[in-house]
Amino acid sequence: MNKESMETTNTELILIRISGLDRPGLTASITEILSQYEVDIMDIGQADIHSTLSLGILFKCNEKDSGNVMKDLLFKASELGINIRFYPISAEEYEEWVNMQGKNRYILTLLGRKLTAQQIAGATQLLADQGLNIDAIRRLTGRIPLDERKARVRACIEFSVRGTPRDTEELQRDLMKLSNRLEMDFSFQKDTMYRRMRRLICFDMDSTLIKTEVIDELAERAGVGGQVRAITERAMRGEIDFRESFTERVALLKGLDESVMKDIAEHLPITEGVERMMYVLKKYGYKIAILSGGFTYFGNYLKEKFGIDYVYANNLEIVDGKLTGRYLGDIVDGKRKAELLQLIAQVENVDIAQTIAVGDGANDLPMLSAAGLGIAFHAKPKVKANARQSINTIGLDGVLYFLGFKDSYLDERANR
Repeated sequence: MNKESMETTNTELILIRISGLDRPGLTASITEILSQYEVDIMDIGQADIHSTLSLGILFKCNEKDSGNVMKDLLFKASELGINIRFYPISAEEYEEWVNMQGKNRYILTLLGRKLTAQQIAGATQLLADQGLNIDAIRRLTGRIPLDERKARVRACIEFSVRGTPRDTEELQRDLMKLSNRLEMDFSFQKDTMYRRMRRLICFDMDSTLIKTEVIDELAERAGVGGQVRAITERAMRGEIDFRESFTERVALLKGLDESVMKDIAEHLPITEGVERMMYVLKKYGYKIAILSGGFTYFGNYLKEKFGIDYVYANNLEIVDGKLTGRYLGDIVDGKRKAELLQLIAQVENVDIAQTIAVGDGANDLPMLSAAGLGIAFHAKPKVKANARQSINTIGLDGVLYFLGFKDSYLDERANR
């Protein structure tokens, strides 16, 4: 609507801002008065912080009615014990507001055991430096207990941001530096239809879904733990080729009894937050895959435990109940993980932008890069430096917040 058309129709645009103690029926009381004058609601927003209401309504009304509307609203506000302010909005201001709708939208998620003013100030200043405007803030986690020593305390705030960053890569780097310095996690995503409709999530297994590298566990039982751990660390840091390291490590397991695998599987240390995360993902219809450089035997154990849909990992050759030190089939390395993610997406008829990948090692980087949302989880330095999102401060259920889940949406079992 331009200025001329507003003058022709003799209408006014008025913004009201209401604050006060929140209680049931307050919004209904205000809008009931507006309905008596047949006004058009152009925009409305409401927030509740510690039982304090903040309500904004932009409406269009006939010029002849505006005085009576404001008078009736003032009487109602006095009756309800709330504060109300009126702001006339010009046609030019309204046009500017409408034009803002075409700007890019982003979501910045901050996550940690707790969130401090310093962390929020740092992140929001980076947004301001890039010319971005925050138009909504919401807390995704439940209210934080005063006793910070309680187990599994977590805090997450989501910022809805509008505008076009001056330099997206610079913003990403600055957020990563800030998160390292202030011990928090972040995700900065473009707010598109795909972000709200993720459908496939692929996990690394060792040091992601479980708090160990299974090959190291097997090596300990075989008496070659030190040798294998040294090779594993070099591979995860990206210092040596994964295929080379895998072949060397498997060869050292020759002669190990098959029964050892069953015992290790039954005592796998599950990463914090996995049960909650899996429950929520299954409940909301996500397809879940394990894409692992580890072993199929243990992936299948987790598949049965959590109802996972796909497992792709490496098969150890077993002859007469003993490991031969060889493997069967192709190695699932970094390149293969990325290929499998894309293949499963095709099978499930899921756009690649709707996929998520989570991992910790250098061999996960191709998968993290290929996915619509790649998340480094308690990752090695090289992986964290190259990932666009990372979780280092809490458990794996932190993934849920990067997907936009709010604690209050989840049932009691999921909130454990």
